[in-house]
Amino acid sequence: MRIVVRGVVQGVGFRPTVHRVATSMRLNGSVLNNGSDVVIEIDGDAHGFIERLKANLPPLARIDSLEIVDNGAAMNLEKGFVILPSRSGIKGVSIPYDVAICDPCRKEMFDPTDRRHLYPFTNCTDCGARFSIIEDLPYDRENTSMRAFPMCDDCRKEYEDRENRRFHHQTISCPRCGPKYYLLDHQGRKLIGEPISGFATRIHEGAIGVSKSWGGMHLCCTLATLPRFRGWYRRREKPFAMMVRDMEAAERYSDPGQFERDLLRSSQRPIVLVPKRQNEITELISPGLGNIGIFLPYTEMQHLLFSFLPEDALIMTSANVPGDPMVLRDEDALDLKADCYLMHDRAIVNRCDDSVVRGFQGHTFYIRRSRGSVPSFVTSKMRGKALGMGGQEHIAGAVANDGRIYQTQYIGDASSYGVLEFLEQALRYQMRLLDLQQVQAIGVDLHPGYSTRRLGKRLAEELGAEVVEVQHHWAHGASLMLESGMEEIVALTLDGTGYGADGTAWGGEVLYSTFDSYHRVGHLQELPLLGGERAIHDVRRLVFAMAEAGGWNYQSIEDEEAAILKKLLPSSPRTSSFGRVLDAVSCYLDVCDHRSYDGEPAMKLERLLESGSDSVPIELEREGNIIRSVDMFRQMVESKGKPQDRANSYVAALVRGLVDVAVEEAQKHGLDCIGLSGGVSYNATISAMARTTIERSGFRFVCHDVLPNGDGGVAAGQCAIALSKMRR
Repeated sequence: MRIVVRGVVQGVGFRPTVHRVATSMRLNGSVLNNGSDVVIEIDGDAHGFIERLKANLPPLARIDSLEIVDNGAAMNLEKGFVILPSRSGIKGVSIPYDVAICDPCRKEMFDPTDRRHLYPFTNCTDCGARFSIIEDLPYDRENTSMRAFPMCDDCRKEYEDRENRRFHHQTISCPRCGPKYYLLDHQGRKLIGEPISGFATRIHEGAIGVSKSWGGMHLCCTLATLPRFRGWYRRREKPFAMMVRDMEAAERYSDPGQFERDLLRSSQRPIVLVPKRQNEITELISPGLGNIGIFLPYTEMQHLLFSFLPEDALIMTSANVPGDPMVLRDEDALDLKADCYLMHDRAIVNRCDDSVVRGFQGHTFYIRRSRGSVPSFVTSKMRGKALGMGGQEHIAGAVANDGRIYQTQYIGDASSYGVLEFLEQALRYQMRLLDLQQVQAIGVDLHPGYSTRRLGKRLAEELGAEVVEVQHHWAHGASLMLESGMEEIVALTLDGTGYGADGTAWGGEVLYSTFDSYHRVGHLQELPLLGGERAIHDVRRLVFAMAEAGGWNYQSIEDEEAAILKKLLPSSPRTSSFGRVLDAVSCYLDVCDHRSYDGEPAMKLERLLESGSDSVPIELEREGNIIRSVDMFRQMVESKGKPQDRANSYVAALVRGLVDVAVEEAQKHGLDCIGLSGGVSYNATISAMARTTIERSGFRFVCHDVLPNGDGGVAAGQCAIALSKMRR
């Protein structure tokens, strides 16, 4: 029998497991990598073999499909069972993602009698870097950045020992033959001594350092050094992630529930947004926010670093010039002008930022889906090949290939040329793994100024593809349909901005969507953006526009400036953005009146919303299917009560109004559910409001759990819509 296995079956110890199972059953035959598939040939009971194989799968392996062919006449099996050399074979993606070092490897690393004692590249078939070091399939050492490090005799023995957990482990290495860390000073000169302990000493003494990991580099410092770090990095308010020694340390700084604990301890080791314990230190880490981004060590080096440090936590943030992609090379890291650099000599093939997630009532909201969660795919009923370029901020690309849509890792904000170049590289890499030479369509955003749109058009010319323009919020709805396995949906798509079909900026929408078309059912009242982009940063302008439209006086702007802003009113662009409304509430209630980083006013408002109650009477004002959010703002201004209750009641009234519109539309189409997507849905209080209102109306609540809620999920939706157009 010949058995063809598809799934995550390379780089995870799958072939060694096949070998052990076949040998234990005394079967003759062979196993080999055939591109991204694994082909097994045996001379016995295939079904019994498969049952035993499934029962003994290694931790990282996943079988998506099996094909059994009776090929006895063509087979000439020798006695015994062997692992044959790989072939280029059939392409496809079967690479596992990078996963945290496993417990057996960590114990070896700290065992003074083990030959890998304190070796920072200790891993096995169950753990370590995968996606970040693979250049091509099949997954063999020569197709990874480990090819620069030939195995020593001891590693070769382990590699060939079928009883060893490193049997046929492609990234096997040790201090004699593997990659090595080294320490550089601020001028890039190599320093003598043990590099990781030397780096720990300098960090403990107050240095700002750069540490090279698997898929990129981190800027790091102690919590005591954070005030200096903020000034040095010119990020006075932006929240930073912190890496903690262990769960005990995590609970000293935050209050994770069981779901968050499980996310933190998972082998993917994402940054998890967790309610923070309010004190001076945590407020310094995430100023004005109710949560904090925490993650546990995942690389060998990070565990070693904490073993040399008295501190139980470090600030760890992506090492990049603000706006550019994370640096990968020593010379680029030196441009950051840090005090010291902990580097290693293994090349990074695929840049991969840390994933960022947030738990919501048993769901995982991906803010950034990257290291530990990529590569991955969602299934689609539509066949064909397409690319999705994403929006402009927080982007990830997507590649569709005959029923599967693969997301790239997190890319960044495409206003930087370096980020745009990274997007193109990531898409081409994914295409190479899938053996795609051409695609039929490329989905791009409607916004005429987006650089991702220009890139999409250039790639379309090169690949002979049709450019398909996809409205931003329709792509959000399509991404929610994809992961939910639906063909139509009524959804609230709420975010900061998205170019609308009428040329205005949308963002507080109710859409009815299929993959073929969409209908804008309802939305929030439009608000002038005084001075365009300026209003997004100087949030007082949003409140002033609210006051002018609502006929009340906003006293925080001087008369001279007010006169200028009044002149801008007739010519200013308009937006229905829910995000801009949240910014205005944040400013009016003295939470935040200036945006120094993306989403800051709305993010800082969340703590106020969370502590408030829907106890202030705010009457819903609705004109047709337009929720009169600007007019209702005056009710909040004139209402009495605590700021948190006024904010909560106003936002809850807006959510109820949008849900009412959605319910009416869902009833027209005979649907039993209503969805929620867009960056605003990361706000747990607003998501909870939406869920409660939807379920009280007798409908099922649908939200994200796989694709990012925000713009990181847009490219997948673009792919699906582009393929649907090709099908038509």
